[in-house]
Amino acid sequence: MPVVLKSSPLLWTRLAALAFTCVAFSVGLHGARLYLRTGDFCIFCWAFSFAGTLLVILVELFGLQTRAPVSWKNFPITFACYAALLCLSASIIFPIYFLRGSGDQSEIRDFRIVCTVFSCLATITYMSEVSLTKARPGEVVGYMATAPGLLKVLETFVACVIFVFISEPVLYDRHHSVKYCMSVYCICFILTAVIILLCIGECTGFLPFPFARFLSAYSLLAVVLYLSATIIWPIFNFDPHNGGQKQRPYNCSTAVGLCTWDKCMAVAVLTGVNFILYLADLIYSTRLVFVSA
Repeated sequence: MPVVLKSSPLLWTRLAALAFTCVAFSVGLHGARLYLRTGDFCIFCWAFSFAGTLLVILVELFGLQTRAPVSWKNFPITFACYAALLCLSASIIFPIYFLRGSGDQSEIRDFRIVCTVFSCLATITYMSEVSLTKARPGEVVGYMATAPGLLKVLETFVACVIFVFISEPVLYDRHHSVKYCMSVYCICFILTAVIILLCIGECTGFLPFPFARFLSAYSLLAVVLYLSATIIWPIFNFDPHNGGQKQRPYNCSTAVGLCTWDKCMAVAVLTGVNFILYLADLIYSTRLVFVSA
């Protein structure tokens, strides 16, 4: 089997990402003395990104793109975008839990600083890869390389973060309106994830209706749902007349990590962020429909 090795900025970017993530999780496992599920999550982010990048490099090195069971126009940039978001999350979470106010030995702290630095470098590298492979005006590329495709990656990632905050402790079982917000998050996440999988698997042509019009209609539905959740969630979590708490409790200042009130606020902010993302997605999707027409 011939090995195809073509030097390019994209190849060097992927090799750099491979090296940075390898150093991050290797140092983290070797001497950083990570604990709690937070440390496991950071290790997962770096190891997952490393493994995926290695897979992409090997497939392109041996010229296996046409034999891959996924669309190679959509898979690499989708993975790079998720890897950038995961490494960014680890770059934020890791120093908060393992560097801030750390009284550990200087050697352990040095290992943790190295993890943080290389995680940040990996984040920058993956962002560079996304920038190199995203669609340019006039180019024929996969849907995931376009602005709506990248927005859908962001939408699913933000929804996953919402699920993390809303599930421990459970924040959606106090009122039916709050349960409605949870259903909005789940419905939009599932449908957006299905769209991404259809694009990566090149299955959009099997749909009994035009894919572009379906995207536009779904984006409109998601905007309406998230707009309602953006309004309802703060009302039933922070309005005293509806059983909420307007002021941040005093015990939140002494709590380790985020308290329940902080998590409710984080969900409110992330709901607004996803509403803006879906609104931008609607604008781009509608524009694609008119341009294609």
